[in-house]
Amino acid sequence: MFGNMFTPSENSLLCMRGMFDGKRRSFHWFPWLMLVWTTWIFITPVYDTNGTFPNWKLPTFASFAVFLWLFYRVYYRDRNQVLWCALAVAALGFTVTPLNPGAQGYIIYACAFLGVCSGTRTRDTVRNMLLMLGLYVLQWLWLEYPWIYLFNAVIVGLAIGLMNINFMRKYEREIELKLSHDEVRRLAATAERERIGRDLHDLLGHTLSLITLKSELANKLFDRDVAAAKREMADVERVARDALAQVRRAVTGIRAAGFAAELASAKLLLECNHVRLDYTLADTALPPELETALAMTVREAATNIQRHARAMQARIALERDHDAVILRIEDDGRGGAIVPGNGLSGMRERLSAVGAQLRIESQRGKGTTLTVTAALAQAAAEPSSASRVVSPAVQVAP
Repeated sequence: MFGNMFTPSENSLLCMRGMFDGKRRSFHWFPWLMLVWTTWIFITPVYDTNGTFPNWKLPTFASFAVFLWLFYRVYYRDRNQVLWCALAVAALGFTVTPLNPGAQGYIIYACAFLGVCSGTRTRDTVRNMLLMLGLYVLQWLWLEYPWIYLFNAVIVGLAIGLMNINFMRKYEREIELKLSHDEVRRLAATAERERIGRDLHDLLGHTLSLITLKSELANKLFDRDVAAAKREMADVERVARDALAQVRRAVTGIRAAGFAAELASAKLLLECNHVRLDYTLADTALPPELETALAMTVREAATNIQRHARAMQARIALERDHDAVILRIEDDGRGGAIVPGNGLSGMRERLSAVGAQLRIESQRGKGTTLTVTAALAQAAAEPSSASRVVSPAVQVAP
């Protein structure tokens, strides 16, 4: 019973995608830790040595039971209920304050809940918050309580409310950016499928038609001219082998990771995590194997920057130096000693397989520079055996 009760609904604050970085179970009880601030609701009348509030206990404990139920609904139930829960908590504060000035804590929680309301504009949320605090100021003055406690309630409540508004707007922007990222990937996948379909049609359509015609001709010649029929069948075998070789080359190209595509993904990944990425690419032809190795290096480096570097800016440069190509990836993160892991080891092995050398320079507080140097094979200049790197046109949602 209680297990189902504390299972967050799909549209609750606890299930907001990205709110706890995907660690929903680890933070299942996290909101309840924030109840520690409710202790001030009880401490304030306890330290009243003049006996000004003799009847504070019953209304305070009764209101706190209602508050716990509202608190539970804010975090575990649909976010559309947060607004009326916030107003109900504010009503508790207005009701209990004449008997216990510590009930200003309810007003602070109400401001916090208003900041995470869904479906309201920032302007409306701030207006509602200021209106509630203004009414509470009037009640406080009417009760003639000390100004110092009112100042604390207004400043803390407004600060927490604005902080939560900022958090929600940041969350919404990240969701929009992620949707943009997913749309870019979907469009890229669709374009790639269409390209593969066109290539296979152009590659196999004529060849299979030729095989069909020569097979029919050989079948007709078999009874009249065996030698001619054998020649036609030899041509069929030759054409079939040539088609098989072309298909293998096409599959190798399809499997190869495009450098421009990985660069586009790296830019979206880093800028989604507030890391600015600048890049410069030399207009040079790369063999498919080398392009794949460099593309996977960009992917692994971007992932490491996003996870570990704590950088604000990164730069990727692909340069041509006579008969060699140089890939340089830099960031302004924390740097320091690099502990080789599976990703770095795999990067070294992949680059070594194509004759490339990897050098990593990292200084604490000065970021990390990753440099890859690879000699270009003579075939790199041939259009049939190399692909030209083109700067990707990447648009990232602001």
